[in-house]
Amino acid sequence: MALDPKDIARTVEVADGTLRYYEAGSGHPLLLLHGSGPGATGWSNFAGNIEALAENFHVYAVDMPGWGESSAVTVDEIDHVRTAIQFLDALGIDKAAFVGNSMGGQNSLRLATEHPGRISHLITMGPPVGMRPTLFGAGDGPSEGLKHLIAAYRDPSPENMRRLVEIMVYDKATFATPELCKARSDAALARPDHLRNYVEGMPKGAPLPQWVKPELLSKIQVPTLLIHGRDDRVVSYENSLFLLANIPNSRLVVLNHCGHWAMIEHPDEFNRLVTDFVKNN
Repeated sequence: MALDPKDIARTVEVADGTLRYYEAGSGHPLLLLHGSGPGATGWSNFAGNIEALAENFHVYAVDMPGWGESSAVTVDEIDHVRTAIQFLDALGIDKAAFVGNSMGGQNSLRLATEHPGRISHLITMGPPVGMRPTLFGAGDGPSEGLKHLIAAYRDPSPENMRRLVEIMVYDKATFATPELCKARSDAALARPDHLRNYVEGMPKGAPLPQWVKPELLSKIQVPTLLIHGRDDRVVSYENSLFLLANIPNSRLVVLNHCGHWAMIEHPDEFNRLVTDFVKNN
């Protein structure tokens, strides 16, 4: 029977505020960190993964501050690495595997460089790697996908959400449904404080105040699995090629017919990859 998010939703108080998270399973701790899109939450990013991964691991999918049902913060106040450590401490978790999509992947990378003793495995899906020139991406600012993401923050209507979801995935017919687009729109509109804080923070630069320092990537020693969609129009797979070249104990899986949401478009393969990697490394 499929998990009901209401049955596994929890809250915990940390120094950075109230965190909503979803918890299932037992075994080695596995933290799932969502991306930055409007309406993104631990559940919306990982609804198709939590139950399968919980068969082997103790899974936590966290709404980070500024998203979902967690506390509102301004862009200047965001430090999701600090928050993740607070979360581990609050739940008495010494070390966990971190699985991060996009922004969540960037935060997982930074955590691996700054708190190597708290991470056992590093798994990323489509993380940006700082503000650097790209070989294959356009040079006129944000990617096509990020431009749609920003537009959806300014006006999270179902129509703008449809445009965003169509950019995020390869298989538009399956995933950019009216029901999904309305659900994402409703989730975003339910927290106008999150929308306002993100939009007001845009003139100050990227939504992430801190980025992993590229020169520290070679210091990451934990087993690292990089998963990227070949058809990602938000963050080009060249970012994961860069990570592969710089993280010593890493391997890369590039999925064809896959956009920015590998865990959503290819959940069965994603769940198998993650389970095998954590159990056997």
